Amino acid sequence: MSALVALIAFGRRDDARELARFIPDCVVLFKRLLGDGRVPRRAKVALVLLIPYLATPFDLVPDFIPVAGQLDDAILVALVLAYVVRRAGRGVVEELWPGSEAGLRIVLVLESKQPAA
Repeated sequence: MSALVALIAFGRRDDARELARFIPDCVVLFKRLLGDGRVPRRAKVALVLLIPYLATPFDLVPDFIPVAGQLDDAILVALVLAYVVRRAGRGVVEELWPGSEAGLRIVLVLESKQPAA
């Protein structure tokens, strides 16, 4: 939320809109990945384990700590998405991604920045 406010304050409304759309797009992607038979079971387990972690108020870094509180969630989402992209394949993720090309590039860049497992 604070990132959206900062982007708007600095006159970057388009970037703020893109960020606001990215999170719902990730939720839709997660649902689609969980329902797709091409996605390996381990990748689905990683997604399923991520959801309760994000939903619970208990985090490694409490959310009431500005920036750092949300950063641990963002890092964990990035790591899980990178793992899922590696396991399911870029083509599957590209096919299931509901959002913009810019959002898809972010998801795919996450995968390319991780060491192979």
